Amino acid sequence: KISILPMLQRLLLAPAARTHGQEYAHSIRLDGDIILGGLFPVHAKGDRGVPCGELKKEKGIHRLEAMLYAVDQINKDPDLLANITLGVRILDTCSRDTYALEQSLTFVQALIEKDGSDVKCANGDPPIFTKPDKISGVIGAAASSVSIMVANILRLFKIPQISYASTAPELSDNTRYDFFSRVVPPDSYQAQAMVDIVTALGWNYVSTLASEGNYGESGVEAFTQISREIGECVLTRFGVYSCWVWVRCLLCIAKINAGFLKFSYGICLIGHLFVCRRVLEAAKKANQSGHFLWIGSDSWGSKISPVQQQEEIAEGAVTILPKRTSIDGFDRYFRSRTLANNRRNVWFAEFWEENFGCKLGSHGKRNSNIKKCTGNCESKTLSVNSYEQEGKVQFVIDAVYSMAYALHNMHKDLCPGYIGLCPRMSTTDGKELLSYIRAVNFNGSAGTPVVFNENGDAPGRYDIFQYQITNKSTEYKVIGQWSNQLHLNVTSVCSLPCKAGERKKTVKGVPCCWHCERCEGYHYQVDEFNCELCPINKRPNANRTDCQLIPIIKLEWHSPWAIVPVFIAILGIIATTFVIVTFVRYNDTPIVRASGRELSYVLLTGIFLCYSITFLMIAAPDTVVCSFRRIFLGLGMCFSYAALLTKTNRIHRIFEQGKKSVTAPKFISPASQLVITFSLISFQLIGVFIWFAIDPPHTIVDYGEQRTLEPENARGVLKCDISDLSLICSLGYSILLMVTCTVYAIKTRGVPETFNEAKPIGFTMYTTCIIWLAFIPIFFGTAQSAEKTTTLTISMSLSASVSLGMLYMPKVYIIIFHPEQNVQKRKRSFKAVVTAATMQSKLSQKGNDRPNGEVKTELCESLETNSKSSVDLVKSGSTS
Repeated sequence: KISILPMLQRLLLAPAARTHGQEYAHSIRLDGDIILGGLFPVHAKGDRGVPCGELKKEKGIHRLEAMLYAVDQINKDPDLLANITLGVRILDTCSRDTYALEQSLTFVQALIEKDGSDVKCANGDPPIFTKPDKISGVIGAAASSVSIMVANILRLFKIPQISYASTAPELSDNTRYDFFSRVVPPDSYQAQAMVDIVTALGWNYVSTLASEGNYGESGVEAFTQISREIGECVLTRFGVYSCWVWVRCLLCIAKINAGFLKFSYGICLIGHLFVCRRVLEAAKKANQSGHFLWIGSDSWGSKISPVQQQEEIAEGAVTILPKRTSIDGFDRYFRSRTLANNRRNVWFAEFWEENFGCKLGSHGKRNSNIKKCTGNCESKTLSVNSYEQEGKVQFVIDAVYSMAYALHNMHKDLCPGYIGLCPRMSTTDGKELLSYIRAVNFNGSAGTPVVFNENGDAPGRYDIFQYQITNKSTEYKVIGQWSNQLHLNVTSVCSLPCKAGERKKTVKGVPCCWHCERCEGYHYQVDEFNCELCPINKRPNANRTDCQLIPIIKLEWHSPWAIVPVFIAILGIIATTFVIVTFVRYNDTPIVRASGRELSYVLLTGIFLCYSITFLMIAAPDTVVCSFRRIFLGLGMCFSYAALLTKTNRIHRIFEQGKKSVTAPKFISPASQLVITFSLISFQLIGVFIWFAIDPPHTIVDYGEQRTLEPENARGVLKCDISDLSLICSLGYSILLMVTCTVYAIKTRGVPETFNEAKPIGFTMYTTCIIWLAFIPIFFGTAQSAEKTTTLTISMSLSASVSLGMLYMPKVYIIIFHPEQNVQKRKRSFKAVVTAATMQSKLSQKGNDRPNGEVKTELCESLETNSKSSVDLVKSGSTS
């Protein structure tokens, strides 16, 4: 320490005598109560003895502006360093350690006593020295080699240093770099993470490639040491020192290739970005596409430049990158920067020239052949397409905030209740400030905790990427994380990781390689190797990683399958109600009496129920609705055809009896007819009640009806527990009555139409049979319950409409529009009626053999003879 001070004094005296403008021409200086230093690689290394080269837009300007942005935010924050302003002194390291050392001497000027006794100005006057800034702490540097060089100087003057990008493991040595801290994890964590990845992948033979310098050499050394400790990797080490020449890179690839074992191979590449690209280029030139599996360090990370035009070589590469995020606030800040509002950044004009490909004037830095910037250049802003936030911006902001929180906590302890800096903090003690830095704990700009261990290192948090090529694009995908332990989503990179919903089908003989096979149909991915079938009431979710309940539907009132039958039923109910009201209104008129009033009302009740069942069939199923469906499904038809059967049977018995004697048959009175009708109906009700006892009604969800090939279209149908067979059985008795009634209608077809309803009943039954014959194939030919319901309800409504239209509409028409025909007619004897029917039958049989006149003469003579022996008239309602 004593021997180096004279050298520092000589180095510092020369710039001390410069003018104020010259002194800060190539640095950024903002005044404040507390000054923070900043070291950024604004320029690359220069060639041919020139210290600085081309401008580094992202790693230089973006990171530099991130420090200015963070300082602005802190100065505006009323809760952080209130009434204390942070200032900055930012210098360019030009990506060179020796140049950075020279620049960083500026930070210690205020701590060295200057002796200017032997210095005179040209006119003989004593020199005027500018008072240097007292630097409380330094943010930087970027490269580990630069940080190591600068840390050796800053520790002599007890100036704390927080790096945003230096990851060399040796900087964790607290005995040599005790004033150094960093918000990025050291490469020792990265090496541990890479070893964990190799172990997880099951590799047993790995070669390493390292670039020249502390970053590559220290990283590989740490990787090798950790690997040997766990005894899981056999390592072959190769150094790629300044790997700019094809021959050198090809030689490394050839040596590695010669030592590989089958199926277990990999290369851990720890090197700078240009080295990563050169090695990939060499592998491509050696025609080793698909042969190597790469694990790249954070210098490769998720960058596109190493893999451009050599995607096939890099396919499947696993890379590592400290967990980070993009800071939206900085994006808004940086895009708002213009030449007009960013005068404090002395390198911003040069950045502007680089970004827009033009020069600002004759003093511009760019080649004279480049065109001059035109237009409103002062206020021109960056476009979204020309800007992408550099990856270390988050860590620069966190480093500045770490320093600010340490100063804030220090101020609270040393200056309690004091506004501004108190005397104790006017000259900040670096060692004391260091203790506060190591004790900070806050949520950083990415929302993750910012803390330091006893060596000043940040915790290791990494994202694991894999470079994948798909049919549509090439991209880096996150396949895992590392935070003290590995969480990897794949077990090998021999094959690309399978997507969600895809199982791994391993390749025979190569357990670490697989094909991805999608879980099809109603199968879901139960684990990475197996798919299983979802339960009957579930279907796979969107990514097929689990099962979810199938939606349940029912027939809705607004469905087209419901609208049509409901419309027909409503029209039918209105017409039936109109007929019933008309019959009740004209109950004692001859037409109503002659039609058999009692049975007519029973028949109209059945027709009304046939229409009404439509609403029960469409209503939302529950226990009550299902119970009513069972009762009324066949009851309406049973009422109708029991009444018609009783009526046709009565007519048949009357005319059969008349052929034998003049005595009327038994049980033809209205009361007897009602007893017969309700006896027939009772069988239907008894059957339904037995059904209730055996199988109580309840609802079910049918998941098989709409179990489509595409699971997303599958639906469960809520319905009553009435199967198709049960439904046909329920209607079977009514169909039996209908067929029997049709038989009687055929037998009584010869009765004169002027005497009874036999022929209208016959036409009704013929039409009804046709309807139900069409119903059966249509019903069983449809798969959907909604279609079945529509078919059933429309068939019942049509059969009811046939009965209503053929049997009652003509009578209603006469009652309303031709009341003159609704009068009492001459009563005839039972024998006369029967004889007339018999003679008409004979007439039809002889019509083909004898002249019409002779047949008519026979009929008249027969009627005249039988009229003399007529019996008492049939009771009202027996014939018509």
